[in-house]
Amino acid sequence: MICCYRLRNTFTTEGTEVHGGRAEAGMNTGWMIRAIWGAGAVHVGIMAANVPLPGRLRVRERLAGVPRFVRQIFYVHWVYIVIVLGLFAALCFGFAPELAGASALGRFLSGFMAGFWLLRIVLQIFYYDREMRRENRGLDRLYVGSLIVLVVVFGMAAFGAVR
Repeated sequence: MICCYRLRNTFTTEGTEVHGGRAEAGMNTGWMIRAIWGAGAVHVGIMAANVPLPGRLRVRERLAGVPRFVRQIFYVHWVYIVIVLGLFAALCFGFAPELAGASALGRFLSGFMAGFWLLRIVLQIFYYDREMRRENRGLDRLYVGSLIVLVVVFGMAAFGAVR
């Protein structure tokens, strides 16, 4: 099966890139595009994990004593974060060549997402309640591992580690 991607004035097929009539080995670009699709799948997985998470964390019970307006802010923020995750996934699936480095905007967005997820790793490790993380050690490790994958993929795309 041959896949074709349009990268500005560059067309790629698995294993070959054509730049203005000349062909070059292009496994790296194809690999980066597939890695970004994988990052899109990771985003979808994080979105899916947010469905049962409020129950697992007993959010309703723990927010019971908080003023109603603060609870509303909390839930709205949670929903907005899930929407942003959906947008990140859509970028990965719909604009992988651009995120892989075909455009300056794509590289900027990849850099932004690498920084976004790097900050999230720092918060997960150093800010969140250690006891809660310990109680959910398997999920915590899976989540941090997923975030590391996102940082590596988007960092490589943003800084041109794969061309």
